[in-house]
Amino acid sequence: MSQGRLQGRVAMITGGARGIGKATAVKMVKEGASVALLDILPKEVAQVAKELKAIGGKTLGVQADVRQKKEVEKAVEKTLSKWGRVDILVNNAGIVKPALLENVQDEDWDEVVDVNLKGTFFCTRAVLPSMKKHRYGKIVNISSRASLGKELRTVYGATKAALIGATRTWALELAQYNINVNAIGPGPIATELFTAANPLDSPRTKAIINGIPLKRMGQPEDVANLILFLASDESSFITGQVIFLCGGLTVGLAHY
Repeated sequence: MSQGRLQGRVAMITGGARGIGKATAVKMVKEGASVALLDILPKEVAQVAKELKAIGGKTLGVQADVRQKKEVEKAVEKTLSKWGRVDILVNNAGIVKPALLENVQDEDWDEVVDVNLKGTFFCTRAVLPSMKKHRYGKIVNISSRASLGKELRTVYGATKAALIGATRTWALELAQYNINVNAIGPGPIATELFTAANPLDSPRTKAIINGIPLKRMGQPEDVANLILFLASDESSFITGQVIFLCGGLTVGLAHY
């Protein structure tokens, strides 16, 4: 595989078995990175790792539940054992449990907070010793446009807004170690999970697209392109920022 923007770097991607995580992994291995994929789905993450190896990628597929501190730490240990360092962390794993405020179940609150927020915390904390040792790191947290407010997203929106606060705090704390921390807030993205709930030809999906100024759904590759930039040295003077990637949807909301 030819030299690329991430040549010699080691990346960890959570939720790497599909959607944004998989698209990011594909782009990263093509740019020369060694990539550890973490996902709770064992068969799926193993299959993606196999596909990446088939195109010449250096990959490691690890089944891990980001809610479990010991599983996260074990995944990091496996990555360090194989490649000796972790340069890039993409905190992509996340879930959503749509419900109106009065219908939110206590157990749903706990699960979404544990995956979206605590999982990101566990993963970030686990890679810090390596990043600090090498005085280099790129951390990309996947927030959401829903962090600005969205119906049926009490818990999801709260966790994604919290990630933005964490991103800014970590950027300040870790700058002295040459570690950049940024967040991305995707808007409607046509992942497998989204299209399963919103068929492309359904009235609901058409209404969503009609509300996007660019008049199309975002693709996982759109998000992966931005992640790749923030994970590369091209973004070395960017830290503590959140970039909304939503086809102009956040701008459109300002008109109401």
